Amino acid sequence: MAEEAGRPPGPAKTIPISEIYRPLDEAPVSRVHWLTVLTAGMGFFTDAYDLFIIGTVTAILTPIWHLTTAQLSLLNSISLIASVLGAVLFGKLMDVLGRKPMYGLEVALLTVGAVLSALSWGFWALFAFRILVGIGVGGDYGTTAVITSEYANRRDRGRLVGTVFAMQGFGLLAGPAVASILLAAGLSHDLAWRLMLGLGAIPAASVIYLRRRIRETPRYTLAVKQDLATTNDTVYWIAGTTAPANPTSVNGSQPLQARLTSRPFLLRLIGTAGTWFLMDVAFYGNSISSPLLLKALQPHGSLLSHTLISGAIFLVAALPGYWVAVNLMDRIGRKHIQWQGFLVMALAFGAIAFIPGAVTNVWGFLILFGISYFFIEFGPNTTTFVYPSEVFPTAIRDAGNGISAAGGKVGAFLGALFVPYLIKAAGLSGVMGVMAALSVVGMLLTVVALPEPKGQRLEQAAAEEPSEAVGPLLAAGAR
Repeated sequence: MAEEAGRPPGPAKTIPISEIYRPLDEAPVSRVHWLTVLTAGMGFFTDAYDLFIIGTVTAILTPIWHLTTAQLSLLNSISLIASVLGAVLFGKLMDVLGRKPMYGLEVALLTVGAVLSALSWGFWALFAFRILVGIGVGGDYGTTAVITSEYANRRDRGRLVGTVFAMQGFGLLAGPAVASILLAAGLSHDLAWRLMLGLGAIPAASVIYLRRRIRETPRYTLAVKQDLATTNDTVYWIAGTTAPANPTSVNGSQPLQARLTSRPFLLRLIGTAGTWFLMDVAFYGNSISSPLLLKALQPHGSLLSHTLISGAIFLVAALPGYWVAVNLMDRIGRKHIQWQGFLVMALAFGAIAFIPGAVTNVWGFLILFGISYFFIEFGPNTTTFVYPSEVFPTAIRDAGNGISAAGGKVGAFLGALFVPYLIKAAGLSGVMGVMAALSVVGMLLTVVALPEPKGQRLEQAAAEEPSEAVGPLLAAGAR
C-alpha cells in the first residue's frame, strides 16, 4: 500500500466528447426538458402578443391621435427593427459570457416596456417604449432557441425547440381575443388600447425568476468553459446519469474555435438569415397589417368584425400549423417542412394575386389566406426558428442564431413598414403578388443553402464532430 501511495498519478483519462454527451443525447424527454420549454415558451407567447397587438392598437389610435400613414407604419414596425439590436446583442453576449448570465434579462425588458407602453401620453412616448419592447423581443429570439437546443436530446430536439416557438401561436390568438373582449365590452377606446398593451407584461414577468434560476447548458460549460465537473453535474440533473468512463481532465486545452465567415458556416448563415428574412416579410407584413388587409377586403366592416376574422384565421389555420410542424419535425425533417411550406405559400399568395375575383370574393380570399397561414406555420415560420440553434458550433451558436433572428426581424420590419403603403399603391393583389415572389426565393434558398439536421447529435448537425479525445479535439480546434 505504501508503494502504491508513492507512485506518481497516472495519465488523466480522456474519452470522446460524444460519450460525455451520450446520456444527454439519448435521454428520454424529462421534467427538466418540459420545465425548460415552459420557461422559454412563455417568453414567445409574450413576444407574439406584444408584436401583433400593435396592429389593433394603432387602428384604435389613428382617429384618437390623428396618426398619419407614416406614424402608423412606424408604430407598427419600430419594435421589429429594435429587435434586430436585441437579437444581435444578446446573441453575442451569450457566446462570450454564457447562456445563464443573460437569460431572463430580455423578459425583464419586455415587462418594463409593456407597462410603459400602456402609460404612453403621445406618439413619441409610445414610439420610444416600443423600442424597449423590441429589444426585449430580439433578446428572447437571440437566447431561447439555443438554450433549449443545448438541453435537448437527439431524437426530440426539433420537437422541443419547435414547441417553444409554437407558443407564439397562442400569443397570436390571445391578441385578437383580448382586443375583441375589450372592444365588445364597450370600454372607451382610450382605456382599451392601454389595457391591450399593458397585459403583455403579465406573462413576461411570470418567468423572469425561472429564467434567472436556469443552469448553464452542459455544452457551453464543456466546449467553451472547459468545466467537466459542472458539465457532468448538469448532464446528471437532466438525464439522471453520466458517461460511464468519467474523464478527469481536458489536458489544459483551449475551447474550440470557429468563425461564421468560414466554410460551411457562411453558407448556412446566408441560408438561415436569408430564409428567415423572406418568411418574416410575408408573415409580419400580413399579420400586423391584417386590420388594413381586411379593411381593403371589406371596406365597410367594423374594427371588431375585422379583429374577430383575424382571430378566426389564427385559430383555424395558423395554430394547428404550428403543432403539425412540431409533431413532424423529427420525422420528415426541417428542410422538407421548410421548402414545402414556402412552395404552398407561393401558390396561395399567387392564387390570390392572379385569379380574377380572388380579392373581391370574401370567402375565396379567406380560404386561400388561411391556407397560406397554415403552411407558414407548418413550414418556414417554425423551421427558421429551429435551424439556427442546430447548425452552428457551440462557440458561435448564439451569434449565428442572433444574426439569423436579426435577419428575420429586418424582414418583419420591412413588411410591417411597407405593407400599408403597398396596399394603398397596389391593392390586395399587389401585396399578395410580392409575397408570392418572396416565397419562391425562400424555397430555392432553403434547397441550396441548408443541411438536414434531423436525428443527428448537435455536434454532428453543427459540423463540429469530435475527434477521439476531449483534450486533442479542443487543442486542435484552437488557432
